[in-house]
Amino acid sequence: MSHTEPDLRTVHVVRYVTPLREGGSLPAIVEADDGFFYVLKFRGAGQGVKALIAELVAGEIARVLGLKIPEIVFAHLDVSFGRAEPDEEIQDLLQFSTGLNLGLHYLSGAITFDSLVTTVEPLLASQIVWLDCLITNVDRTARNTNMLMWHKELWLIDHGAAFYFHHSWQNWQEQAKRPFVQVKDHVLLPQATQLEEVDAAFKALLTPAQIQAIVALIPEDWLTGDSPFASAQEHRQAYALFLETRLNHTEIFIKEAQHARKALI
Repeated sequence: MSHTEPDLRTVHVVRYVTPLREGGSLPAIVEADDGFFYVLKFRGAGQGVKALIAELVAGEIARVLGLKIPEIVFAHLDVSFGRAEPDEEIQDLLQFSTGLNLGLHYLSGAITFDSLVTTVEPLLASQIVWLDCLITNVDRTARNTNMLMWHKELWLIDHGAAFYFHHSWQNWQEQAKRPFVQVKDHVLLPQATQLEEVDAAFKALLTPAQIQAIVALIPEDWLTGDSPFASAQEHRQAYALFLETRLNHTEIFIKEAQHARKALI
C-alpha cells in the first residue's frame, strides 16, 4: 500500500474525442498533450467544482489506501478550445469549463463491474465499503456500481457524488459523526465481512498528514466564489477536519454497515 505524497500532473487538453452521456454532467473522453486519453470531468457541468473536489479527494484517499484508481490529473482547457464544436450543448460546456478541470486516465477496454458475474473477495469488498462510508459515497449501488474490470482487476471510478454535505455545508461538523445509512444499498455490502480488520489497517494508513497532503491538492480557485468560508484555506481545512473527525468515529459507520448487512442475509 502506498505511503507516498500525492502529486498530480497537469496536462493540456488538445482534442475532444467523444461525450460519455451518463447523468447530467456530460463527462467526455479527451486527448491531452501527453498523448494519453482521459475521462474529463468538467468544472462547468452539473455540480461544478464541488464534484471535482469530491472526485479528487476521494480518489486520492483510495489511492493512499491501496485501492485501484485511474491516475487523476488536472486538465487545462484553453479559452479558445471547443469553438469549432458543432453541438451547442457541448460547446457551452467547454466554454464554461475554461481553466483547470479534472481528468482520469481512460481505461481502454474496461468493462462495467457486474456483481452477478464477478465475485469480490471479502477483504476487498470490506475495504471498498469502508472507503465509501468514510467519504459518504452514495454512488456504488447495484444499479450504478461505478467500478470497472480492467486486466482482471477491480478499479474504482466516479466519486463526484461523495461528500454530499458540501453542497450546503449545513451542520457539517455533526454530519462528520453520523452513520452512513445509504450503505444499505452498497453493491458489495453482502461480502463485506471484515470491516473491523480493515478499519484498524486503514486508520493506520490514513494519517492526519496524509489527509492534509490530499486536501492541499485542491486548487485555490475551486475553493472561492460560492463558498461559506472566509478564505480558501479555511474552506480547505474544513474538508480535512471533516475527514479527521470521521476517522476518529469510524465505529459509528462500521456499526451501521454491520447492521445493514445483517438485515440483508
